[in-house]
Amino acid sequence: MKDKKEEKEKFSIDQVPEPEKIDEVIYSLMVNPNLSSINYFNDFSDITILPESIGGSDTDETGIFELESNGHFMAMGTHAFHHHLQDDPQKATEILVSRAARKMLCFGALPLAVSALLYHIDFADPNGHNIASWSKNGLENAASKFRLKIADRKIRFDHFIGHDPVPPTLIISIIASISDREKLATHRFKTKGNNIFMIGRSYNDIAFSEYLEFYHNYEHSPLPVFDIDTEVQIQKVLKFLHGKKLINSASPVGKGGLFFTLLRAGIPNGLGFDITTDAEIRRDAFLFGEAMGRIVVDVAPEKEDEFVDVMSELKAPFFTVGHVTRGEIRIDDVSYGYADKMSMGA
Repeated sequence: MKDKKEEKEKFSIDQVPEPEKIDEVIYSLMVNPNLSSINYFNDFSDITILPESIGGSDTDETGIFELESNGHFMAMGTHAFHHHLQDDPQKATEILVSRAARKMLCFGALPLAVSALLYHIDFADPNGHNIASWSKNGLENAASKFRLKIADRKIRFDHFIGHDPVPPTLIISIIASISDREKLATHRFKTKGNNIFMIGRSYNDIAFSEYLEFYHNYEHSPLPVFDIDTEVQIQKVLKFLHGKKLINSASPVGKGGLFFTLLRAGIPNGLGFDITTDAEIRRDAFLFGEAMGRIVVDVAPEKEDEFVDVMSELKAPFFTVGHVTRGEIRIDDVSYGYADKMSMGA
């Protein structure tokens, strides 16, 4: 345990060689189960999962249901986290709640409440007690920051003696309200020519990423760049943009980093993207890093000026990533094929 923690603390991006061929990284990560099409497909009755099934829902994996009593709609999502829960449980918990709230806000739902379950915790073990205590602090802090109610039990426990090989895991459920289902945003690109922006900042950070673990076989790295106050700011900006109807889609930069976030947005409608990387950020970090506090949005050309003005007035960090294409995927003026030929998990 101590050796792993020390290894995480000593980690630096400079320890990892930057690959010369981005396409090799892309096609290597395509077979990563955590990025495969099965994660974006909810009907398991079919024997074969086809590329066109990816991202079939505008709300990704979040479930929507109607309250029969009043006709209002609610949304529910479940998220789990086990990395670093043993050595930084408060930060890990805050990241998980932030990620869940951001995902709800991306498609226009308003997060209301959160509950949590600690799975595979030996509460009699001092380390188990430490995880529980700091996870509770993280849950309370994140709920306060995002104005979420917490279930009265706060964190429930699944007591388990001797958790190997399954590590302690935090599972949260988040509930959000939907004012008008017809006005929900989408995580999918729908129109060629729209401009793609990122709200937030890019970082020279590949810690805790699928890219680092799956491509470089580096298992022990610290949590990604994360600041909960930045999350609060970004999520307030997102609410404002939805209210002004300035964005066509919104996607949290998640597993697989920016590249796979864009790919998940493009594949369902056979659309691609033409983007330019940041010269001050390593290309692999820009494309595959999983730093928190970032949201990809696409904006119609006729709304671009208003979008830029609003973002400037709000003093929110943002930058232009590129634009939506008819299907081709281009990075720094180099073509990497077409979205309809690039099914994840194929």
